[in-house]
Amino acid sequence: MYRFSNTVIGFLNLFTLLASIPIIGGGLWMAKSSTTCESFLQKPLLVVGFLVLIISLAGFIGACFHVAWALYVYLLVMLLLIGALLGITIFGFVVTGPGGGVEVPGRVYKEYRLQKYSPWLRKKIKDPDYWMTIRKCILGSDTCSKIALWTPLDYLERDMSPVQSGCCKPPTSCTYGSMTMLVQDPDCYRWNNAPTILCYECDSCKAGVLEKVRMDWHKLSVLNIVMIILLICIYSIGCCAFRNTRRAESEYPYGENRMSKIRPRWDYHWWRWWYDRKHQLY
Repeated sequence: MYRFSNTVIGFLNLFTLLASIPIIGGGLWMAKSSTTCESFLQKPLLVVGFLVLIISLAGFIGACFHVAWALYVYLLVMLLLIGALLGITIFGFVVTGPGGGVEVPGRVYKEYRLQKYSPWLRKKIKDPDYWMTIRKCILGSDTCSKIALWTPLDYLERDMSPVQSGCCKPPTSCTYGSMTMLVQDPDCYRWNNAPTILCYECDSCKAGVLEKVRMDWHKLSVLNIVMIILLICIYSIGCCAFRNTRRAESEYPYGENRMSKIRPRWDYHWWRWWYDRKHQLY
């Protein structure tokens, strides 16, 4: 059991080291792509890939070759990673807690209101540069073209995604006509039939994007919690491996401990008896 933790942490880090290669490759492939959505994700993907690569390499070297300083760096970065992941998860739950759709009478789909979301998300989505990136992403994904040929019956019987409900049509309450004198939702005046305009500047479109982010984050939070538990287990095993490596360096100052058996060799007792008898005689 002395080297069991070193072996386990070595295999785990070899696996994550190999797994980081496709992550980095995917990020580099996205960097060459002309699609806005993929370019938007490339930096976080590359950062995660290189971080996993460095951590795994340090853990693998430290555990398999008994390099104490490499394991120390590995455990320090792993602790920071656990803390950062835990903080991001808690922050995500706080900012994505408010939200949700509003039922539309006689419709299957829901509509979304920007004021229902957290102030931090509203401030983020209203930033012109940030919204321009997301707007290009929606245009490039052909989200609205999927419902462009819907009939009035389809709007009554079929469901929509949050982005389609907010960006691809005006609010259901809008009434268009020359005799309309009622005060309507401001989004009703932002709507345009042009395929490149539609309701992309509407607050309902921003709310639909935030709802999609909210739904995705709640799914991702389950994975985050599983990853935190897994990282804590790996960190515990890494602490045992670090202790074993330090013990090998401190308790055996004249060379590495290469003992393969716990019990002494067959001639040990005879040699010990002869050694004691010799000291008694002389």
